Amino acid sequence: MELFNTENEFIEWLRAKALNREHRVKAGIGDDAAVLAFRNGYEVLLKSDMSIEGVHFKAGFHPSRSVGHRALARSLSDIAAMGGTPKFALVAIALSVRSNHSWLKSFYQGLLALAKRCGVAVVGGDTAVVSQATMVDLVVAGEVEPGRALLRSGAGPGDAIYVSGWPGASARGLQLLMERPRPSRRFLIAPRGRSTAAGFRTPFSPRHALQSHLYPEPRLALGRYLLERRLASAAIDVSDGISTDLCRLAEASGVGAIVQQGLLPKPVSLELRETDWLALALHGGEDYELLFTVSSHKVPLVPRTFQGTTLHRIGEITKSEGMRLIGPDGRERELQSAGYDHFRKA
Repeated sequence: MELFNTENEFIEWLRAKALNREHRVKAGIGDDAAVLAFRNGYEVLLKSDMSIEGVHFKAGFHPSRSVGHRALARSLSDIAAMGGTPKFALVAIALSVRSNHSWLKSFYQGLLALAKRCGVAVVGGDTAVVSQATMVDLVVAGEVEPGRALLRSGAGPGDAIYVSGWPGASARGLQLLMERPRPSRRFLIAPRGRSTAAGFRTPFSPRHALQSHLYPEPRLALGRYLLERRLASAAIDVSDGISTDLCRLAEASGVGAIVQQGLLPKPVSLELRETDWLALALHGGEDYELLFTVSSHKVPLVPRTFQGTTLHRIGEITKSEGMRLIGPDGRERELQSAGYDHFRKA
């Protein structure tokens, strides 16, 4: 196994692996700072996300390649929700002394594979070794046409609410990992350039759920489609659960929302009670699907699927504030924001 005797050896290894010929990278890994050229007439999107051992991943559950993939996917998903195009990334990692060089290499292999597929140049960052848990801080810079970024604040009464993919699949995948921390190797292969739902005849199957959790697919193409076709009035990515992220979108827009339980995408042939499935769909996080609203007159323009990913209409924006859930029997109840919240968990 190749070992790094010095930090410089690691930097040289990373520079070779991350080598890119993006003409807008004037200077990258190996210099004091990256020198980048942005296109004239575009606005810059900046997003920073942390991935912390024990919070966002656990060594016993998450392969290091998955940790790298997920660290980048988190920020890419936010760029997708704004209809932007990611271009550059900075990666700062504080590596626990408990992790070896093989873990670090696999982490970057997962991260760089996703970066390459999404057209992102990794241009620098920082590395340290610490006695505590491993922590990653990742910054992505993207671009979007001036005044065109999809925001959380554009939803209006009467807008339809849509969500992509199969919310809750990632949370189910985590449950499966906790039940069997070392699943079959065939479950741990990163998808190659396609949606995690593509190729699965049974969405929410164990394999689909594990792939959705370990290798989430940022919906960059969908975000661009919604922006270019001017379909979405507002958008947010589902990182903390529909109930929490829809609440954030509604509050930013000064509106309320009704969700129809019967319209939520439901697992196929999955041995889960109705209440358990509903909790996953509404409150499960780390799906990195897109939740977006569409004006009523544009609803006929929204396709049923986009590049193999189903787009589900699940509810409607209301004038009165507050979140409500309508059950299959037509009864209405308050929809609590019960997704992941760092402060609530603390």
